[in-house]
Amino acid sequence: MLTESFYQQDAVTLAQALIGCELVHTTEQGTTAGIIVETEAYSQDDEASHSFRGQTKRNAVMFGPAGHAYIYFTYGMHYCMNVVAGPEGRAEAVLIRALQPSQGIELMKARRGTDELHNLCSGPAKLVQAMGILHEQNGMSLMEEKLFITPAVKLLEIKATPRIGIRQAADKPWRFIARNSLFITNHKFNRLNA
Repeated sequence: MLTESFYQQDAVTLAQALIGCELVHTTEQGTTAGIIVETEAYSQDDEASHSFRGQTKRNAVMFGPAGHAYIYFTYGMHYCMNVVAGPEGRAEAVLIRALQPSQGIELMKARRGTDELHNLCSGPAKLVQAMGILHEQNGMSLMEEKLFITPAVKLLEIKATPRIGIRQAADKPWRFIARNSLFITNHKFNRLNA
């Protein structure tokens, strides 16, 4: 299990360090897990970040200690999971964008309503649904037995691209993907040379 000191890295560094690590979630239905293959970094001085305009009730978790889950509702229908990064009060986070399923795959398929392995966790809302992560877990420590991240077993080659689906600060190359992964979000940026 990763420790708080690991999460205290700045968001850009942490977003890269999380590639190859495994996100694990245990519920009454069973345990699901996946290798992190895609992330995006967001910092407080980043116009695309929820924390850019200061602390609110919605983004308060971002201003708290590193190594906690920041889970938010977006587009009126989906939840996404971030990992709080950096020193407390800095309000940085890493969006977990995609996983390569590694455990509890049948449970993931049932939750997602699809048998397509490559489509189970290839997007931030998809992985939250597949993993059974709930909004009620917003603010939960990622250093506990129910929801946690383990260190990478194998280092993966990382490629940086612009982030997806944002208008402000869209040019920052703060999306990180495991090069040649079949489990990342399907996007034109995947074909950019890096």
